[in-house]
Amino acid sequence: MAAAAAAAGASVSRSGLYEVYFRQQWCLVYVSLTEESLVLTLDENPDASSIANGVSNGVSDVNEKDTSGAPLMLRNVCGGPSHLPDGITGQKRIVRVIKEEANGLGISIKGGKENKMPILISKIFKSMAADKTEKLYVGDAIISVNGEDLRDATHDEAVKALKKAGKEVTLEVKYLREVTPYFKKNSALSEIGWGPQEIKDDSKSNWTESKPIPLKLCYLCRNHEMSDPEKLTIELHSPDTKSSCILRFPDIVTAQDWFNAIYSNIVLLTALTIIEANQIMSTAPNQREIKHMGWLSEQLLNDQGASTWKPVFVALTDQDMLLYDTAPWSKEEWATPFQSHSLLATRLVHSGRQYNPTTDSDILTFGTRSGTRQGIDTHIFRVETQRDLASWSRALVQGAHGAAVLVKEVICAATWSRQETKLLIHYENGLTLLKDDELSQNHIFWQYPFEKLRMTADDGHRLLWLDFGEGEHELDLRTCPKPIVFVLHTFLSAKVSRLGLLA
Repeated sequence: MAAAAAAAGASVSRSGLYEVYFRQQWCLVYVSLTEESLVLTLDENPDASSIANGVSNGVSDVNEKDTSGAPLMLRNVCGGPSHLPDGITGQKRIVRVIKEEANGLGISIKGGKENKMPILISKIFKSMAADKTEKLYVGDAIISVNGEDLRDATHDEAVKALKKAGKEVTLEVKYLREVTPYFKKNSALSEIGWGPQEIKDDSKSNWTESKPIPLKLCYLCRNHEMSDPEKLTIELHSPDTKSSCILRFPDIVTAQDWFNAIYSNIVLLTALTIIEANQIMSTAPNQREIKHMGWLSEQLLNDQGASTWKPVFVALTDQDMLLYDTAPWSKEEWATPFQSHSLLATRLVHSGRQYNPTTDSDILTFGTRSGTRQGIDTHIFRVETQRDLASWSRALVQGAHGAAVLVKEVICAATWSRQETKLLIHYENGLTLLKDDELSQNHIFWQYPFEKLRMTADDGHRLLWLDFGEGEHELDLRTCPKPIVFVLHTFLSAKVSRLGLLA
């Protein structure tokens, strides 16, 4: 996924009821797409069905103060006894609770007459009054409080009854097994990750809890964490790669429609983020302007020679290709890529389709080769769309040509005919060999324009051969010649491109 700063267009919105994968199973959720987020909403009515569409309900913690400190998920799972007695479902029970002065009953309730639901215990807070009885359970319907009938009570009426009940509270309850799947899924929503961003909409629904997933710098892909030859799923991975959200759709058309919509919004957000990143980079010691950036998958080979794919965040500046394990946010993170290559010494070597035996289908890939002091460094990257393939290929080629115009010339030391020299490669003037002596007043041994160059060759270690049609010139660069060879070819390609010819 990538974008250029000049990207234009409108964001896309849509919504629907689809499946999300967590706890090794698929769960039905309401999914809505906004400009900046994908919002997952659990909106269900256990009174109608254990997995049904939602009806508005109220929510309240029946405590003067909540001091448990436990996260929502742990409260739901850990509050109250972990095992239900046999035959408890549907049986009325009387439970006496001694209120704690500071914390109240230590429960949360949901439901009410206005929601066409009973008053239900939705949470039992660890080590508080209700939990200490070991006789109350998440999913208990409260029939009465100190003899006051709550079967026809609104949510607010139930809250008032519980709070005015005094220190000793007698609860008549009945366990409803059909509500427990909702509570389990509700707590599981937090397992998707992206931090504590759950939304509780008290004004709309107690049964409604939403989790927004910010799209900014997310990695949108398929067949990364989960194999999907049927193309029904899409994956979203967080900028730090620690969290993921996998959605499944009923058919290929719907899945592709959602993928395209999310993709469009991420492209727009990435364009804005490039502007923000350049503002951050403008104050860095080595100023670089980011031209293009986004998530790719890099092909790696394991010990058995089989290929795997690893997400990598790639940024192209005016002179470099920068690779990161996670999306960088700060000046310090931008300054520390795990790998970088000079665009002058990098070339695009292929761009197109590649067969993927894992999914028995073609994938879109492009490859790069970079000349380094250690030799040639090769990368194969996978993209998700034809648009990404075209934009990355274009950005790499144009980026290298732009770097040639920006840098203008490269100089390296060399030994030629047993003399210490300097090889100067100039974007406009071609190749010049100078005497490496400050007293020589830039004595020129030879000079050729690029069009005179017939052939280049190297030994991969230190020797470079240049043929201008008058015999070979052998240069000992005393280091790997690959960077110079790649720079030379980039200058040639840039000049040919400037002339309007096909590089």
